[in-house]
Amino acid sequence: MPLALLALAIGAFGIGTTEFVIMGLLPEVAGSFDVSIPTAGYLVSGYALGVMLGAPLMTILGTKISRKRMLMLLMGLFIVGNVLSAVAPVFGLMLAGRVVASLAHGAFFGIGSVVAADLVAPEKKAGAIAMMFTGLTVANVVGVPIGTLIGQQVSWRATFFVVAALGVLGLLGVAKLVPDMPKAEGVRLRHEIAAFRNVQVLLAMAMTVLGFGGVFAAITYITPMMTNVAGYADTSVTWLLVLFGLGMVTGNLVGGRFADRTLMPLLYVSLSGLALVLALFTVAAHDKAASAVMIFLIGALGFATVPPLQKRVLDQAAGAPTMASAVNIGAFNLGNALSAWLGGIVIAAGLGYTAPNWVGAVLAASAVVLAIVSSALERRTNAGSRIVAGAVPEPARASAAHR
Repeated sequence: MPLALLALAIGAFGIGTTEFVIMGLLPEVAGSFDVSIPTAGYLVSGYALGVMLGAPLMTILGTKISRKRMLMLLMGLFIVGNVLSAVAPVFGLMLAGRVVASLAHGAFFGIGSVVAADLVAPEKKAGAIAMMFTGLTVANVVGVPIGTLIGQQVSWRATFFVVAALGVLGLLGVAKLVPDMPKAEGVRLRHEIAAFRNVQVLLAMAMTVLGFGGVFAAITYITPMMTNVAGYADTSVTWLLVLFGLGMVTGNLVGGRFADRTLMPLLYVSLSGLALVLALFTVAAHDKAASAVMIFLIGALGFATVPPLQKRVLDQAAGAPTMASAVNIGAFNLGNALSAWLGGIVIAAGLGYTAPNWVGAVLAASAVVLAIVSSALERRTNAGSRIVAGAVPEPARASAAHR
C-alpha cells in the first residue's frame, strides 16, 4: 500500500476523534458555558448536520481544482474549525467552530476514497479505502479515550487544540505524500450530479443509511443500556466503547480484504449478521459478558460494510464518482441521526433501554433486502446486455458488413 494512504489515514484519525470525542466532554463543555446538557448536545447534532450539508457543497467547490489541493484545503478548514472551538468565548462560537470543522468531513472521506482507490491496482481498491478508514476506526480506540481523558484532567479546550494539531499532521502528510493527481478530464458538475440517476448508486446509499443506522440505534443508547440493564458501573462505559472501537477496526480490515473479491456476498453476510446480533442483544444486554461480546460484534459487523458500500458507490458511479462518494459519507451520518431519533422514540414510549436494539435489527434487515434487490436488478441488467450483444448472430453481422 502506498505511503499516501498513511497521510489520508492520519487525516481520518483527526476527523474521527473530533466527531466522537465531544460525546464524552458534554458535561465539561456545558459547565464551562453554563448551558444545559441538552443544549450542549447541539454540538453533536450540529456536527452531523454539517457533514450532510458539507459533503455535496465542498465537493461542488472542489470540481475546479485537483483532488490533492482540495484535500489540503479541507484539512485547513478542519484545523480552523477546531481552533475556533478551542478558543470560543461563548457557546454559539464553539457551535460555529464545530460546524466549520464538520464541513470538511464528508468531502475529505469522499474525495479521499476516490484518491485511495486510484493509488492502487483495481483488485486492491477496497483494501485501499479500508486503509484510509482505519484512521477513523482507530480514533475510537485511541483518539477518543485519550481526548476525553485530556478534556477531563486538563481542559476540554486542550483536547480541541490537540485535535487541531492532528489536522496539521494530516495536512503536512497530504502535501508531502499524496501525488499531485489532476482532476479527471471531461468530468463536470452535471456529470457528478447525473450519477444520482443511477438506481444502483441510490440503492447503495440507502443500504448505507439503513445498515449503519442499525449500528447506531444500539450504540447511541449504550450508556443507559449498560448501566441500567447489564449492571455495569458508569466508569466501565469507556472500556466498553473501546471494545466497540476494536470491533470497528477488525470489521473494517476484514471488509477491505474481502470486498475486492466478494463484494455482494460480504454485504449479505455482514448485514444479516448485524441484524441477528442486534436482535440477540435485546436478551444479551441483561448479562455483562454477553453484552461485551455483542458490542464488539456490532462494531465488527457494522464496519465490515463500510469498504464494500463505499466501493459499490465508486463502481456504480465510475464516470463521476467524487460527488457520489462524498454524499455516501453523509449517508452514514444520516443513518446515525435517523437511528438515534427512532431509538429515542421507542425508549420514550416505555419499551425500555433495550428497545433500540430491535430498531437496529429492523434497519439492518431492511438493508439486506435492498442488497438482494440491488443484486437482482444487476443480474437482470447484465442478462439484458448479453442478449442485446448476442441478438445478431456472427454470420449475419459479417454479411451485413459486406452490404
